[in-house]
Amino acid sequence: MRLKLLLLTGLTVGLASCASTPPAPLAGNDFVPILPRTAQDDPSVVGEKVRWGGVIAGVKPEKTDTCFHVVSHTLDDSGRPVDDDHSDGRFIACAHGFFDPSIYSVKRQITVTGTLQVPTIGKVGDMRYIFPHVAADVVYLWPKDVPMDNSGMYYDGMSPFGDPMDSPMTPWMGPDIGMPW
Repeated sequence: MRLKLLLLTGLTVGLASCASTPPAPLAGNDFVPILPRTAQDDPSVVGEKVRWGGVIAGVKPEKTDTCFHVVSHTLDDSGRPVDDDHSDGRFIACAHGFFDPSIYSVKRQITVTGTLQVPTIGKVGDMRYIFPHVAADVVYLWPKDVPMDNSGMYYDGMSPFGDPMDSPMTPWMGPDIGMPW
């Protein structure tokens, strides 16, 4: 019993520590701690390496690159944008290759790493805006969060195990049938 408790505690601590570690492509600590809002008007940051993220506001595939218009959000310890109503400004991130706009779509969360370039002047609506520009080495698309209600069921009615009838807690199983695995 004591061994089971130790194993369960170790597993819980291990999973908790993984939750705050950035995915391998985003790892590193050589990023300059500057916000997009600050980088708009600071020419001294051109050439600096950043890790920024947020919510995609637009995607534009071009001949050799794909550019993302991103509404910046603070990153949590894992490098994922915090889902709140605060923004640190907007930025443009361009990466080599084709990123399908139907997958890298508006309102999806991304984190990029790359080097700051000369800012790009554009518009948000009719308002002139200076976009910090990141030449992205990494564009990390975060998995969609699937909302759950208080019963542990996903809003689409499915359990975390898939079909409700496949759940180890389904009423048809009974105590004498055992678990399906």
